[in-house]
Amino acid sequence: MPKAAKTSKAKKIQKKVADRKKNPLFVKEAKNFRIGNDVQPKRDLSRYVRWPRYILLHRQKKILLQRIKVPAAINQFSKTLDKNQSSKVLALLKKYSPETKTEKKQRLTKLAEQKAQAQKPESKKVQVLKFGLNHVTTLVETKKAKLVVIAYDVDPIELVVWLPQLCRRQEVPFCFIKNKARLGTLVHQKTATCVALTEVRKEDQAEFDNLARDLRQHYNENHELLRTIGGGQVGIKSRHQQEALKKALELEELKKTSQ
Repeated sequence: MPKAAKTSKAKKIQKKVADRKKNPLFVKEAKNFRIGNDVQPKRDLSRYVRWPRYILLHRQKKILLQRIKVPAAINQFSKTLDKNQSSKVLALLKKYSPETKTEKKQRLTKLAEQKAQAQKPESKKVQVLKFGLNHVTTLVETKKAKLVVIAYDVDPIELVVWLPQLCRRQEVPFCFIKNKARLGTLVHQKTATCVALTEVRKEDQAEFDNLARDLRQHYNENHELLRTIGGGQVGIKSRHQQEALKKALELEELKKTSQ
């Protein structure tokens, strides 16, 4: 067969390539990504990373809590305050944060100076947050606590699992919040399982009353919290198997009805 005549456009391209001067110093070579050659391109290797043990345990625990049935008494800890509500609660509690070591030192030196000058020291009652599980429990039992905030990620959970029911019985408003480290920063500790508020200043009383009313509705008077069982979610593979089985049964039923 005779060869097809080259178009004018193809001739122009060939001419341009021929005219282009090649520099012998810079020779273009294709990259070779085999061992000992070019630097490997960046890939997502998170699947192959040897993660620390605490991260593995955290992920496994999360999946396990999704699969197994979690009792309502434990599942209620997952019903934490949303971002807007938690920011309001933390902003209020921050006003009652206890004094730091430097502030305490300054206060004591001031008292010592007043005593040395034979002056009457200023005895002012300090309204601060109470923390420590035993201390908070005593305050709830004696009905001195006005608000109790419990961390949702206490481990082991048995330490605080009974505290919500005690608050309900003593009619003390309570809530669950993320997380124990945030509560710890309020009281200058690494972590705190729970904190309690015993007294409120006059300027914060209206804000506190609104918060306490909302928390009573969400937690103290919400009986669904003690009925809702958590977990019971199957994995993606099991879900696909169940769906396939359901489709097969539906097809079988259709065949029976059509006959």
